[in-house]
Amino acid sequence: MKKMIVSYSLTGNNEDLAASLAAALGVDHVRITESKSRTMLTTALDMFFNRTPKISMPLETIETYDWVFFVGPVWMGQIATPFRACFKQAKQKIGDYAFISISGGADGPNLKLADELEKKLGKEPVALIDLHIADLLPPEPKPTRDDTSAYRLTENDVKHLTDTIVATLDKTVVH
Repeated sequence: MKKMIVSYSLTGNNEDLAASLAAALGVDHVRITESKSRTMLTTALDMFFNRTPKISMPLETIETYDWVFFVGPVWMGQIATPFRACFKQAKQKIGDYAFISISGGADGPNLKLADELEKKLGKEPVALIDLHIADLLPPEPKPTRDDTSAYRLTENDVKHLTDTIVATLDKTVVH
């Protein structure tokens, strides 16, 4: 089976995770990039006005893959806005897919991700792995949004998360 990872990352955490997963799974890796710099203001405006940012991504051959693993952050309980254009492009072309994220998690689980993915891609994900930085931090004092936003994954974090994801995918994804 031919598989690929499509990733977006603002802080580098999801990028490190996607690169590690691509190496561990031996799959192709395509990165979504934005033409303009992203700020907290542009993120908030994208979310509030439901904007789709301009992105660059080479997905011409996405339909030749049996599996697509989307790896990226969750912002304010929703999938990062740069995925909007990607999902529009991929919707009619992808087979099975999974969504994998390492995001803050200071506010708890992202309960609406599966519904959002199904709405945007026209079918349910085979796997949804929603990991949180808050779980990597000491429980006391309770991690805040500032704590989780500032945290950068260590090499050990990336290895541990990659191993966890690969074990989960081994149970879900047909090889």
